[in-house]
Amino acid sequence: MKSLQDLDIFVRTADSGSLSATARALDLTPAAASAALKRLETELGAQLFVRSTRSLRLTPDGEAFLAQCRPALAALQQASQQLATGRPASRGTLKLAAPSDFGRNVLLPWLDDFQERHPQVHVRLHLSDRVANVYSEPVDAAFRFGKPPDSDLVALPLAASNHRVLCAAPDYLERRGMPETPRDLVRHDCLCFMLGDDVHDHWRFWRKGGQAISVRVRASNVSNDGDVVRRWALSGRGIAYKAGFDVMADLRAGRLRALCTDWTTQNSPLYLVVPGRRQITPLLRDLRDFVAERVRQLNA
Repeated sequence: MKSLQDLDIFVRTADSGSLSATARALDLTPAAASAALKRLETELGAQLFVRSTRSLRLTPDGEAFLAQCRPALAALQQASQQLATGRPASRGTLKLAAPSDFGRNVLLPWLDDFQERHPQVHVRLHLSDRVANVYSEPVDAAFRFGKPPDSDLVALPLAASNHRVLCAAPDYLERRGMPETPRDLVRHDCLCFMLGDDVHDHWRFWRKGGQAISVRVRASNVSNDGDVVRRWALSGRGIAYKAGFDVMADLRAGRLRALCTDWTTQNSPLYLVVPGRRQITPLLRDLRDFVAERVRQLNA
């Protein structure tokens, strides 16, 4: 399929920023790859790249077309594979973004298992606690705690009842004592997450029956990486207020202890976020179903 290959060349070139690299990956001559891009631009009636002797970058039309082209190409490639083999096959590249702690300690082994089940799937994983922009960044979907405020995004729920956990290492509690209520946190060393210049040092709790309080804690250590906050907690540096997924294994192993368990903590639901319904490819749907099943097993 010549047109399908042209789209593949376009997406690969946009990702790599190099037409020669794309040509090498597809075992084509640079002239053939260049001709494919020119053919696609002619069909669309729009310039997709700004070219110079040393650089290649997308035009605004190219960026807009890429956002629509990437999921459509993945769906076409999977449909083509299914027709060729007579059976469904998950294949292609998943470009994903995830928070650092969840990505390293929970999602990464799940992705390994997913690729064991689907060996023709490749993964590009961007780990950062900065919220990924699924419109402008080269990702197909992003795992996020908390429903995004942008109503134009599609947020597929994975764990609606995930809550934060107030926790600390046993050796810290032996030295400093156990807080009886969230208000006692003002006398403890607390480990805080920072996003940009915003330190998350207001921790919210709800008493069974409806009473809500917000405690401004004393941040002894602050990091913009959630995994660092977890590691500080494990080493006994203080008390952390972490998403349940991030510390579930540590709690079950006894490396951390949950505190003030008679209070309800802040809800932190997990979503898989995509720019729109058209971006939910069969491959992405397979991943969503796989992760949702792992979430159910984790909570069983």
